[in-house]
Amino acid sequence: MLTERQHHWGVDQWAAFLTSQTIPCMPRTKFLLRALEETQGDDLSAADLTALVIGDPYLCLRLLRAAEQRRTHRLGHETTTPLGAVMQLGVTTFRNLLLGSPEADADNPGLAACEGRAVMASQIAQMWGKARADIAPEEVAMAALLAEIGELLLWNFVPELPQAALDALAGGHASRSAQAQEMACGFRFRELSLKCAELWGLPQLLVQLIRGISNTRANLCKLYLDTARHLTAGPDNPALPDDLAEAHRLIPHASLEWLAAHMIGLDAERQAGIIAAAQSLLSQADTAA
Repeated sequence: MLTERQHHWGVDQWAAFLTSQTIPCMPRTKFLLRALEETQGDDLSAADLTALVIGDPYLCLRLLRAAEQRRTHRLGHETTTPLGAVMQLGVTTFRNLLLGSPEADADNPGLAACEGRAVMASQIAQMWGKARADIAPEEVAMAALLAEIGELLLWNFVPELPQAALDALAGGHASRSAQAQEMACGFRFRELSLKCAELWGLPQLLVQLIRGISNTRANLCKLYLDTARHLTAGPDNPALPDDLAEAHRLIPHASLEWLAAHMIGLDAERQAGIIAAAQSLLSQADTAA
C-alpha cells in the first residue's frame, strides 16, 4: 500500500527506492536449478546456468549487478552478456545468489505479463540476431531482457502503480501506454528504467539501449521489444506486419519467411498473412523512394 508521501514521489524518488530493494527471482528458476542439479549433480556448466539467466529478467538483473560490482573491484571489462555475468561470479556464487533470492509474485497477472514480454523479446533477439554477423546477439538479447527493468521492479515492489497505468489505458483515459503511465504515475516507465540503470552503474551498452540512442543495436533492441509486445497482444495485432517489415530493413540478409518463422506463437497461416502484408509495406516504401 502506498504511503501518503509516496503518492507525491517522482521518478527520482522511485528510482532511489527501487534500487535499495533486494531483487527477487521468478519461483520457477529455483525449481529449474534444482532439477538441473538432480540430473547433472556437480557437473553444471556456465552454459547451463546461462540458460536459467536468460529466462528470468529479475535474476539477470541481480546477477549483472553482482558481476559488475566484482568487475569494478578488479577493473575488468564491462559485463555485457549473461554468460559473462555467470563467468564473473562462478557456479558456487551463482547458486548461492539464486537460492538466496526472494521470489517474485508469479501469480500477479501484470507482473507475469511484463516478465513474459521481456523473456520473449530476449528470445526473438537471440533468434533474429543470428542473421547479423556484425552484432553480438547475446548483448542485444540481454539488453532486450532488461530494457523494461523499471516496470518489472514496480510490479514486484509497488504493483499499484503499473496497475493504475493499465487501468487508465483500459478505461480509455489514455490511448497509449506511455501516456497512461504519465497520467497515472507522473513519469514514463522507460525513464525509471534509465534512472535505475544509471544509479546501479550498469554497463553503458545497456544504458544506451534503454535511452534509445539511434544506432543499429538500439534500433534492433526496440524492434525486439515492440515485436514481443505485439505478439503477446495476439496473433491478429495489426502492428505485426510493420514489425516484420522493419526486421527485414534492419536484418536485410534474412528473408521475410525466415524472420516470420521465428515470430513466436504464430502458426503457418498467420505467418503467411503477415508476410504478404509486410511485402506490401516494403513495396510501397520502395515505390515512394
